[in-house]
Amino acid sequence: MNKLGLIIKREYLTRVTRRSFILATLLTPLGFAVFFIVAGFIFAYESDDSKRVAVIDESGILKGNIASETNLHFEKVTLSLDSLRKNFGQSKYDAILVLRPVVNLMEKSYTVYYYSEKQPTLDVETFIKQRISNSLRDYKIDQLKLERRQLEALDTRIELDPEPIDPTGSDSTKLTGAIAAGIGSIMGIIMYMTVLIYGMMVMRSVMEEKTSRIVEVMISSVKPFQLMLGKIIGVGAVGLTQVAIWAILIPLISVAVNLIFGFDSTQVNTPPTAGNMNPDDTEAMITLAMNELTGQNWWLILPMFIVYFLGGYFLYSSMFAAVGSAMGDDLGEGQTLTLPIMIPVILAFYIMFVAVQAPNSSLAVWSSIFPLFSPIVMPARLAFEPPLWEILLSVVILIATCIFFIWLSGRIYRIGILMYGKKVSFKELGKWLFYKD
Repeated sequence: MNKLGLIIKREYLTRVTRRSFILATLLTPLGFAVFFIVAGFIFAYESDDSKRVAVIDESGILKGNIASETNLHFEKVTLSLDSLRKNFGQSKYDAILVLRPVVNLMEKSYTVYYYSEKQPTLDVETFIKQRISNSLRDYKIDQLKLERRQLEALDTRIELDPEPIDPTGSDSTKLTGAIAAGIGSIMGIIMYMTVLIYGMMVMRSVMEEKTSRIVEVMISSVKPFQLMLGKIIGVGAVGLTQVAIWAILIPLISVAVNLIFGFDSTQVNTPPTAGNMNPDDTEAMITLAMNELTGQNWWLILPMFIVYFLGGYFLYSSMFAAVGSAMGDDLGEGQTLTLPIMIPVILAFYIMFVAVQAPNSSLAVWSSIFPLFSPIVMPARLAFEPPLWEILLSVVILIATCIFFIWLSGRIYRIGILMYGKKVSFKELGKWLFYKD
């Protein structure tokens, strides 16, 4: 145990004191800050492409001019289309909008003609469609002599409020499913990224020591299994340190960016088709979302997330360590050997999205129990409160599988770490499992 502790300490201190680790740990949050700043300016940007549009209303739909935008100005004219097109180069207009007469009030489609030297951009096209649609609706209401209040009563917003069968059970709100899906997706993505990033880090570390022949010196005083396990634990501790620092720095930098640059989500440009929510409704929705977040069973979600994080890390890192020990100087060999490891990780990532949408489906349930999928799939289901027996069964199987794969990887590691100049196949790896010490 003393030797294992020394290996863990060496692996940890060697990595956290590297300049590359310090720069990556500090620059990543700054990269997020730059991203937020650039994204904020992009979304707050207003086009400087100003256009003046002449509107010929042959239909009588418009009661006045179309309301103009910042860089899009409409002017209703009485000139004919032929006259405007003939003198278009000398006119002050950039485009001509023609509204033909409405032949059939019951027709569900209506074509608006846009004459210009250039095709209309997406924002211009969307804006015109919405404004003409609203004007045409009002026109049809007046022509058909319909009661406006009765028609408005037909537009009903449907909301689903989940209620428990048992009156004493916990009540849910309309945001319960959305909040749970968001938490599940974030946890699943974090698991996916950490398993890949730090698993590959273990593999590279093993390869570096093997190719530099440092491992030959270390093997003389420590068992290969202890060396492999110490490397896995040490790199895992490095990863946890980096994630912990990011968890502190990224929120602080995000708050600082918002305070310094004053980005306001209400000022972000949105498509004209998106209706503006009532501020009271928005505030109520935010309050409801915060209540849902605080009402989650974090005493179960966070500890189980750590358990699955460690289980998934040890499971896949041990396999990556075994692959790293079997690889030589040719990095191309690793693509074939790592493919069987990457396939279940990628499959679990896609199954995670299904589990978020249907957390109680057969695919989600059995994938969250299967040990190669459970580190990514089960954290995505935790916010949906799966049965306790599923969680316990999944954890027990995951721990047992971790122990088995660490032992299995140790059998490969002890042979592969001292094997040079030979291209390794899966058949060769199978033989290494049965070699005697």
